[in-house]
Amino acid sequence: MGNFSTVVIDFETTGLSPGYGDRTIEVGAVLISNNRIVDRFQSLMNPEMRVSSFIEGYTGITNTMLSTAPTIQDVMGRLKTFIDQHPLVAHNASFDARFLDEELKRIHHRRTNDFACSMLASRRLYPDAPNHRLETLVSYKQLKTDGIHHRALADAEMTAYLWLKMIADIKSSYGMGEVSFKLMQQLAKVSRKNVHAFLSKSAHQD
Repeated sequence: MGNFSTVVIDFETTGLSPGYGDRTIEVGAVLISNNRIVDRFQSLMNPEMRVSSFIEGYTGITNTMLSTAPTIQDVMGRLKTFIDQHPLVAHNASFDARFLDEELKRIHHRRTNDFACSMLASRRLYPDAPNHRLETLVSYKQLKTDGIHHRALADAEMTAYLWLKMIADIKSSYGMGEVSFKLMQQLAKVSRKNVHAFLSKSAHQD
């Protein structure tokens, strides 16, 4: 699968930051190879603390469900194997990267995978979207969805379809044969007014 494989990841958590003691309660990840999803990983995780009624309502994940879930340590060990050395994508990647790094640290592992943010890339490619939340972009680009939001695997799959759509749109708009992960990372950092020039230049180097 080589260079064309990417893992798209999404965490549901007890709150906004591991710095405040928040933990992961669910992870979903999908492996993209040659522009399609070829494998999936999903698991609830027992955070060994009660989640708030807000989080229960927001995610649909209840304390009862979590009480019988495997430990975070067990799930992170299996997730580490799934993501392997593949580059990673998440929607609002800084959030997911913080939780991934913190939970990996607890099992004495350090991430070496590159991360790219589909939200930052979408702001450059789709400046006319009403906003750049995942569910808004899925509707805006008429992407495949099962209608479930704020569950890890469903959100990871929607992010994967958005990622593939952005790559397809760049290919068709700029006549590129391939759009690399590195190009998508760079795109997320380009100022909006320079997006066209950046992609045009990249196309001539393709």
